[in-house]
Amino acid sequence: MDRAEALQLLEESRKKIDILDEDIIKLIKERTSLASDILKAKLVLGMEIHDPEREEFIHHKIRDIAVEQGIDEDSLTQIIMILTDLSKKEQQKIQGGKAHGKH
Repeated sequence: MDRAEALQLLEESRKKIDILDEDIIKLIKERTSLASDILKAKLVLGMEIHDPEREEFIHHKIRDIAVEQGIDEDSLTQIIMILTDLSKKEQQKIQGGKAHGKH
């Protein structure tokens, strides 16, 4: 590979990453938008926002996927923890808004 080919490869790869980043952000938004439905169900079921059993299940599932896909387990776990925290914060925000609406 010469310099020109390397520059072209770099540019094309970066463009693909930019597109994937947008797709990832859209998926994160879609995932986070489910917080409202999850909160509604949890309230009816008398559950707390924090669900350690579900989080443990997610972490085991993610570890298995990381191994299967050849992705660093710790890094993927950190990403999923961030997504889980984002969902919990969204649920708390919605719950807080509903609580304020009752007063």
